[in-house]
Amino acid sequence: LFFLQARDGIRCLGRSRGLGDLYKRQDGQRAARQWLGRGKHTLICTPFPEYTTTQSEVDRSQGLPGMGEAGAARFPDLQKATLSNGLQIVLARRQNSPTLLMRMIFDAGYAADQFGKPGTAALAMNMMDEGTKQLDALAINERLQLLGASIGTGSDLDASYVTLSTLKPTFEQSLDLYADVLLDPAFPQKEFDRLRDEQLNRIRREKSTPIQMAIRVFPQYLYGEGHAYSMPLTGSGYEASVESLDRQDVVDFYDAWIRPDNATLLVVGDIGMDELKPMLESSFSDWKKGKTPRKKLPRVANNNKGKLYLMDRPESQQSVIIGGYLVDPYGEVDELARETMVKVLGGQFTSRLNMNLREDKHWSYGASSILLEGKGQRPLIAYAPVQTDKTSESIREIRKEFRWFVDDKPVTQEEFDKTTGNTILQLPGRWETNNAVLGDLTTQIKYELADDYFQQYDRMMRKLDLDKVQDVSRRLVKPDELTFFVVGDREKILPGLQDLGFQEIIFLDADGTPLSAKADVKP
Repeated sequence: LFFLQARDGIRCLGRSRGLGDLYKRQDGQRAARQWLGRGKHTLICTPFPEYTTTQSEVDRSQGLPGMGEAGAARFPDLQKATLSNGLQIVLARRQNSPTLLMRMIFDAGYAADQFGKPGTAALAMNMMDEGTKQLDALAINERLQLLGASIGTGSDLDASYVTLSTLKPTFEQSLDLYADVLLDPAFPQKEFDRLRDEQLNRIRREKSTPIQMAIRVFPQYLYGEGHAYSMPLTGSGYEASVESLDRQDVVDFYDAWIRPDNATLLVVGDIGMDELKPMLESSFSDWKKGKTPRKKLPRVANNNKGKLYLMDRPESQQSVIIGGYLVDPYGEVDELARETMVKVLGGQFTSRLNMNLREDKHWSYGASSILLEGKGQRPLIAYAPVQTDKTSESIREIRKEFRWFVDDKPVTQEEFDKTTGNTILQLPGRWETNNAVLGDLTTQIKYELADDYFQQYDRMMRKLDLDKVQDVSRRLVKPDELTFFVVGDREKILPGLQDLGFQEIIFLDADGTPLSAKADVKP
């Protein structure tokens, strides 16, 4: 390498062949005289010292040394209070933390759309921070930047949220802005039109993306028409329903659901309840109670056994497979045993589904299982994107793994020890941040878990035994209940699917509407 100053004064570093060839030798000589000809250059070489080894009693033939016992994890103690308007407060105090987090949880979510049009909850919550009667969206954002704060809004299946993150010194000013967003949203028409168009575009993307095509559709068949959970799992709604929304629909959603008696305020950070409660009374005392609808979450039977729903995506290089059915609501089974069971089946890289379809067969980049959260019955699903020519074979393997899990090959002691060991080793770092504490506290409040659920989490995980995991597996893993949803190139995969013994193969469009034709199946 050499250093060269070009005639335009720009210094360039190049190799002798390439950039250097663009210049004359005289230019290089002139640059060398200019930069290397002045001053004194001293080169110091320090040789490596002579190293020696000391006697060691470590037996290296035994491989890596064993890991010590993981330290205990501690979830913060909780304090509770109630404001004069009925708003419930839960505080997790973390001393010496420079930030404060607040989250208002409303018992609403996508399930609240059963009283309106699908997609309303997502759009209404998305609009809440887009302007108040005093401040427009730009002014809100400018104030948040000056305060070092942020406000986020959104929904999931069971709840809707307004979250504040701020610094301790600017908490009081940030709380004023947070209360303004919560209590006095303007829902400006211009922002409504923009966000509704964005939501429509999101739906169109979902209807062309394989995994989202499947998760939009399967709830309506697992839960059935009219159930609060039967709408697209993404919460975005349908094109027709979102196109029909107007500003009054989001105002009505706000008036019905965003009420203090339908909310719980979670606070995480370095503040005491004696300091916090007066500030909250001052900010929210004018917020009045209201009449809130009661969501209906009836239990439903599985009417889809033996069925496969097929969505055509011509020329798709992969098929997306989802097999699932409904199990008990959150909290009705031992959730620690359930977590362990799902990890062994498909919830970690070394799970049975992933090791089969990815590591052994090489048909997929990754296969997994998940038990979704829900106040009502929850879907237990197996998910696998697989190469097109192995679609039917992959369904056979998924069926086999589910059956083995409760018959021939229940969870082994080795699998149990490895999975719970990994979980326990991760516990000391689980609640290192305010966000982590807030996330688990949200789960605790949303699903009405015991007040000391996470205080006892470490102890209960260490007490968990194999028998309990196997008992939960027998309760939750039901191979005969599996209903399959497949997105792929119908022309290429249908012949193989017809040989799998399904009672029906039903063709669906991108909205999940059954097409008139059904595939013949072989017994």
